[in-house]
Amino acid sequence: MTFAETPLAGAWVIDPEPHHDERGWFARTYDAEEFRARGLDERVVQESLSYNLRAGTLRGLHYQVAPHQEAKLVRCTQGAVFDVIVDLREGSETYARWFSVELRAEEPRLLYIPEGLAHGFQTLVDGTEVHYRMNRAYAPDHARGICWDDPALGIDWPDAARIISERDRSLPVLGELP
Repeated sequence: MTFAETPLAGAWVIDPEPHHDERGWFARTYDAEEFRARGLDERVVQESLSYNLRAGTLRGLHYQVAPHQEAKLVRCTQGAVFDVIVDLREGSETYARWFSVELRAEEPRLLYIPEGLAHGFQTLVDGTEVHYRMNRAYAPDHARGICWDDPALGIDWPDAARIISERDRSLPVLGELP
């Protein structure tokens, strides 16, 4: 596995190193020792799947507040997504900056998102599935979000959002966060 640090401290793009043969390929997508060696939280207490019927579906930007902040390990297992993270850590040198990476099922790339960052994605093809591993369980009373099209963030989404939940449409902008 190769780890490439992103411009947002603690967030990493992880590329498994597939071993190919006549059957296809095999690759490690998680190794607790590799995570610990980089100071990353290697605990996995919950896994979730998101299935999205249509291209242009936008989910996010979501995060959880203390004491239930969560780190995530995200991989696209079917289809493709434009995946975005936003630094919401107070005092961070990269506060309110965003980073994006395209995740595609045919490439086993993963994104590690540390606690304190919001996460969202837009699907690029119909029938897209995203797999999450989290270091903390979902805590609905601590779930928060930030508006996906907040001008203060200026995220350059690849397509006009076509399908977005009412909840995500009504998330606050950065200036309204406590």
